Amino acid sequence: MSYRMLEAIAKFRAKLDAGRVCLGAGITLGDPLVTDALGDSVDFFWVDNEHCLMSAESLNGHLLAARAHGVPAIVRLPGSSVEAIKPVLDSGAEGIIVPQVRSAQEVRDVVGNCRYPPLGRRGYGPRIPSNYGRDGGAEYIARANRDLFVSVQVENAEAFGALDEIVSVPGLDSVVLGPWDLAASLGHPNEPEHPEVAAALKTIIEKARGAGLYVGSGMGADPDYACLMAKRGVQWLQLGGDYDYIISQVGQITAQVRSRLGATGSDVPAEQR
Repeated sequence: MSYRMLEAIAKFRAKLDAGRVCLGAGITLGDPLVTDALGDSVDFFWVDNEHCLMSAESLNGHLLAARAHGVPAIVRLPGSSVEAIKPVLDSGAEGIIVPQVRSAQEVRDVVGNCRYPPLGRRGYGPRIPSNYGRDGGAEYIARANRDLFVSVQVENAEAFGALDEIVSVPGLDSVVLGPWDLAASLGHPNEPEHPEVAAALKTIIEKARGAGLYVGSGMGADPDYACLMAKRGVQWLQLGGDYDYIISQVGQITAQVRSRLGATGSDVPAEQR
C-alpha cells in the first residue's frame, strides 16, 4: 500500500514539533481539482464544512486529492455532534476543527467521539481510514487514537471564560483561534486588533501552549497578519482560501494590464489595432 492513513497528519505534527510554522489553504469550492491544484503549495488543507454547503461526494473528492499529495486534510465541521463528527472521520479526514465550542464539557464530548475505546466512544466503521478493511483492527485503532488531530475553536466569550478547563481536556490536540468571531463576541465586531481582543488572543495562545497544545488560527489571505500571529505563537495558519486566491490574482493581473495600457485602454498605436 503506497499511502497509509494518518501518515500525513503524523508528518504535520512532526513539523509543528520541530518549530515550523505550517501554512494551509481554506477549501470552500466543491471541485476537488482545487485541492489537487494547491496540493504542492501548502502544509495542510482546512476544508470548510461550517460555512459552505459541500456534498459528501465533494468532501470525499477533496480528501482523495489531499491524500494524493500527502497533505493532511483537516475538516472544519458544522457543529460538535456525533452526527457531524463520525461520517467525516470515517471518510478519511485526518483531523477536525470544531467551531464555536462553548464549554469544557462540549470539548470532552468532542474528544470522546473522536477516540476509540478505551480512550473514547467512537464507533468502529473506518471504511476509508482502514483502506476498506485491509488495514483495520487493533493496530489501526492504536494509530487513530494516537495520530488523529482533534482541535476546537475558542472564538466566543463563553469558551474564553472556560479556557483553563478547556485546555486541560485529555485527548485534545489543538486550540484554534477565530479572531473575528472572538472580537464580535467580546463586543468589538470587525476589530480583531482591539486591545481587549488582542489581549484575549494572547491569553489563549499562552495558556494553550502552556498546556502542551498546538495553536492554530483561521484568517484571510493577509501575509502581514499571518506573520503577526506567528510571532505571537500561532503554529498553524489557514492563510486564506481558494476564492481569496482567485480574486487576488485576477485583481492584480487586470490592474497591472490596465495600468500599462493607460487611460485610453490601449498602448497599441491606433493604426496597429
